[in-house]
Amino acid sequence: MIRKIVNISREKCTGCGLCAEACHEGAIGMVDGKAKLLRDDYCDGLGDCLPVCPAGAISIEEREAGEYDEEAVKRNMQGAKREDFSCGCPGTQARELRREAGQRAVRAKISENKSCLSHWPVQIKLVPVNARFFDGAELLIAADCTAYAYGDFHNSFIKNRVTLIGCPKLDEGDYSEKLAAILRNNDVKSVVLARMDIPCCGGLESAVRRALQNSGKSIPCRVATITTDGKVLNN
Repeated sequence: MIRKIVNISREKCTGCGLCAEACHEGAIGMVDGKAKLLRDDYCDGLGDCLPVCPAGAISIEEREAGEYDEEAVKRNMQGAKREDFSCGCPGTQARELRREAGQRAVRAKISENKSCLSHWPVQIKLVPVNARFFDGAELLIAADCTAYAYGDFHNSFIKNRVTLIGCPKLDEGDYSEKLAAILRNNDVKSVVLARMDIPCCGGLESAVRRALQNSGKSIPCRVATITTDGKVLNN
């Protein structure tokens, strides 16, 4: 049948994932870092995804497509819990941060005060599962206090890694499901966990270990424990 249905331009798509989050039918997913219409019969053609796309990559076209199947959508949504972790804030849009050549160079002096952060967002709960910067990444998962306790944190830990931060004591919920989805859906090469030498940080380490196990992949992981007086253990 000829009907209205979503069309996504792969060339224009920036991989932010906002359309996948806005699609209530699960018709849109992230494939190889780009948004893709997964099934015609999941798309109702109403275009709830259009206004959230910052790149203008989505349009509605009329073409031959299978009829929208509401019952199939319901079964799909009931059978698999969707990984919707965005709060809808524009500041959560995934993007890579381009540094000048001098900022990318290896630097030993903290006094130069150069950021090594390569992407945004960094909060575990805010980052899109399929952000393209995860592909081929050396992943750093850090308790958010670590960067304050260890003075050379950018050079020693963040540089050349994709960084995710969180606090198991202050944040609600369990990180393991989100982290497992990131590891499972992307080509992550390795994981470094930076935690504090305090009991509550054991929750973060436990979540990372469960995520590694549940990802179904064998990914090397190293744990660095930082003391409150700025020493690094197990590094």
